[in-house]
Amino acid sequence: MPQQEFQLAWGQEAKDTSMKKVLFILGELDDDDIDWMLETGNREEIPAGTVLIHEGQPLTALYILLEGNLSVTAAATNDRELAVLSSGEIVGEMSFIDTRSPSATVTAKDDAIVLAIPRHQLAMKLRQDKAFASRFYCALAIFLSNRLRVTMKRLSASGDETMELELPEDELGQDAKDSVSLARTRLDWLLRRLKGG
Repeated sequence: MPQQEFQLAWGQEAKDTSMKKVLFILGELDDDDIDWMLETGNREEIPAGTVLIHEGQPLTALYILLEGNLSVTAAATNDRELAVLSSGEIVGEMSFIDTRSPSATVTAKDDAIVLAIPRHQLAMKLRQDKAFASRFYCALAIFLSNRLRVTMKRLSASGDETMELELPEDELGQDAKDSVSLARTRLDWLLRRLKGG
């Protein structure tokens, strides 16, 4: 993917994504990694009401939400909505990392579009390409660490039952902040390329 494509001005979609999971990933990966994701992944349209991830059932893909909103519910909370995911979120990363079945169900609240990266192909890429694996796992570790800090802070500060999964930039370390600009530009480019089909 040509570097100049990443120099495009931020589009509205990238501006609106705040610190979503995908920014951590795109900020750590290089151009060839992103090209691989686009070539390997499948653009899927998910109609409103369709379950994308079933609680307790093995995951077959890692998803990047390109458009629409997804609802996260869990049987342990009587299927109460725990979170709403929007464009730019990565879905299924926890089950990919620890190989356990998902602990929540994810359903399209409205018509949605995702990039589905098949689990077996991503796992193979991570085994065969050590540099990619290093960047990918580093990005997930940074994100999960920050999410845990923010979650703990919010749980102790409020009684709000629905967690907002975006991370304010002022709660990030300097290294994470340094990659945000490139990541937002990459996300904007990725969304424009995939939304067009």
